[in-house]
Amino acid sequence: MEAAPGRNPPSLIDTTHAVVPRLLHDAVRIETSSVLDKNRKERMSTTDIAGLKVMVIDDSSTIRRSAEIFLVQAGCQVILAEDGFDALAKVNDYQPDLIFCDILMPRLDGYQTCSLIKKSTRFHSTPVVMLSSKDGLFDRARGRMVGSDEYLTKPFTKDSLLKTVDLHARRVVA
Repeated sequence: MEAAPGRNPPSLIDTTHAVVPRLLHDAVRIETSSVLDKNRKERMSTTDIAGLKVMVIDDSSTIRRSAEIFLVQAGCQVILAEDGFDALAKVNDYQPDLIFCDILMPRLDGYQTCSLIKKSTRFHSTPVVMLSSKDGLFDRARGRMVGSDEYLTKPFTKDSLLKTVDLHARRVVA
């Protein structure tokens, strides 16, 4: 800043008063911009899966309810089944885009349920994600042998569940 004719040159205080508000404004704008970008990314990831029909097969009402809450918040349509027989009855009616299937269930376990779904010509390409509290190599391998597309360990977080849904939603769209 130059001094006008007949005036004293600007002091450090005058310069600071002009510069600090501009720096603060820029810092707030940058911070706001990064928060908006983060919110936009979060909305985009949930928007990508909005409307997707997801079936959750688990004999635990807690797991079913948790998954339902997380998925509904993300905009998904959720179909719940208590066991493999219940799921097989509902798969044909609701035609889910993605299926989460617990391994250890009464009557018809997750491996048998997945195998029957994958043997169907109508649903063989529907992604099936096995759910289990075990994280063993044998369980993963057996899941792959019956046609599962992925394996998610319980208890899952909202982020891990939605990332899995998003990953398979991209595959369905592609």
